[in-house]
Amino acid sequence: MRLWRRIAVLGTILVLAVPGSAVAQPIANPVATFAGLDKITGRITRFDVYVDETVLFGALEITPRVCYNRAPTETQQRTSAFLEVEQRSLQGVSKRIFTGWMFADSPALNAVDHAVYDVWLVECKTSTDVPPPDAR
Repeated sequence: MRLWRRIAVLGTILVLAVPGSAVAQPIANPVATFAGLDKITGRITRFDVYVDETVLFGALEITPRVCYNRAPTETQQRTSAFLEVEQRSLQGVSKRIFTGWMFADSPALNAVDHAVYDVWLVECKTSTDVPPPDAR
């Protein structure tokens, strides 16, 4: 009898531990909104970037690969983006300085470490006033 009780307890734990269909999946968005600080001028610029598009902010080339958020009904509203950031030299050579996840609710957690520029994720959006890259 004791063996069956253990199996029942383990089965209950497994059922409760495995996420079911009630757990919402992250929502992929086509646009990431960033804010960038130029530490020399003190100017903060907010800009939208399409996923897989590269934009230039100062000497930084920023390319978001994905931008996720959760449904408004979810308790944890984590907004995150995976991006690549390269620094362009005066000779036009690019060097990767950041690859990783950025979180809108924790901008300092995985921040771009640069002497002149700070960049952080603000939000993920489904649309923007900026024309898509192929429409320019």
